[in-house]
Amino acid sequence: MSGTPFEDAAIEPAGAVPGEPHAPHRPRVGVVLAAGRSERLASATGGGSKALVRVGGRSLVERAVRGLLAEGIRRVVVVVGYQAGTVAAVVDRLAPGRVRAAFAEDWELGNGASIAAAEPHLAGEDLFMLVTTDHIFGDGALAALARTGGAGVLVDHAPDAEAWAEGTRVLVHEERAVAFSKELEGPSIDCGAFLLPLDVFDAQRRAASRGDGSLAGAVTELARSHPLAAMPLPRAAWWQDVDTPEDLRRVSRMLRRSLTKEADGPVSRYLNRPVSTRVSMALAHLPIHPDAVSLLAFLVALGGAWSLGLGAATLGAILEHLASVLDGVDGEIARLQVRASPGGALLDGVLDRLADAAVIAGLAVWALESGGRPTSIVLLAVAATAGSILSMASKDRMAALRIPPAPERWIGFLLGGRDARLLLVAIGALLGRPEVVLAAVAITSGLSLAVRLLFTRAAQGGALATR
Repeated sequence: MSGTPFEDAAIEPAGAVPGEPHAPHRPRVGVVLAAGRSERLASATGGGSKALVRVGGRSLVERAVRGLLAEGIRRVVVVVGYQAGTVAAVVDRLAPGRVRAAFAEDWELGNGASIAAAEPHLAGEDLFMLVTTDHIFGDGALAALARTGGAGVLVDHAPDAEAWAEGTRVLVHEERAVAFSKELEGPSIDCGAFLLPLDVFDAQRRAASRGDGSLAGAVTELARSHPLAAMPLPRAAWWQDVDTPEDLRRVSRMLRRSLTKEADGPVSRYLNRPVSTRVSMALAHLPIHPDAVSLLAFLVALGGAWSLGLGAATLGAILEHLASVLDGVDGEIARLQVRASPGGALLDGVLDRLADAAVIAGLAVWALESGGRPTSIVLLAVAATAGSILSMASKDRMAALRIPPAPERWIGFLLGGRDARLLLVAIGALLGRPEVVLAAVAITSGLSLAVRLLFTRAAQGGALATR
């Protein structure tokens, strides 16, 4: 569940073919507005730039840049103003060659004036994606906007009362944004993410000539001749504007809650995640690579397997449950640091399978040393190993073949997932019944595999019947 270093930063968007160009009109360049100063965040910034405030282990500007790169954006221009040197020094280290800072001389006139500083860096582009550094987006929030194919804005049609009061309202007509202002009365507000043509710079100059230096003024002027597609915030996605210390606390809670996955079974959701997500939030600001956590979880699981083989039941139970919790921390840190990747997930999966085999071997050795029948123990160990590996491998194979996923959250109640399997190991160890644990793992993993295959066959059969 971990990620490889984001500095590699050559992560292709989902469905992309490495080395091939993007689909027509998909933006290649992103712009992050990080020039402003926030007096309301003074207690958190200590007088410094809001862009450098950290949440979930990353500064706001770094989170914005990494979020754009993760969407397949090739180059990012960060517009700086207040404390430009300090912010630019951070920006220039993020992904050398792909990310650069641009100074906005008139940044104090408003974020519309700041956007003009990016114009020289966008020559030859049709579109660019624009985000503001003080807006944080959850997983998947920007994906639909990036695929719009033309000018667009991410819109929240159902914001809470506080977000509506603080946000810039959007006048939407026939799914097009035609005006932006805090004075509008409609229910919709923009989320601080835009897909813009280069015409926006002429629009910004026209707005500025009337004394309006705001971004809302620039995009409203653009919308007069070039309405923006109003892209609704995806149903499961979230965003948060960070203007106050309370906003920082709120977004920290939102980030932690977002680490729970829809497919999590009951053991992970109600037992492991409440612990692992808090650990991840505490560790995310440290220079700890997610792969290092994956390796630590593997070593802890090996220590538990060794303890079980020696009959040290209590120690083995503690270590295996600790390994189960740590197995969530690596992926959570990767997501918090916006550095998840297929390579990290592959490493984590390989280490998990090796650890599972070692745990089952430890249980088998303990059962044999306790006087169990060798034939029965060997058969149970083989069945438990095959079941646990095939149960997880089937999910990976379905994903690789792009088969619609089974309802993993409900299959989790069969206790065939890794988190449930290690919990069974811990409970069985404390009860001193290794052979019962082997049987339980074989049965639960086998049931989970069977249900997943039956669901997949049924779904595929239904698809074939409708052709």
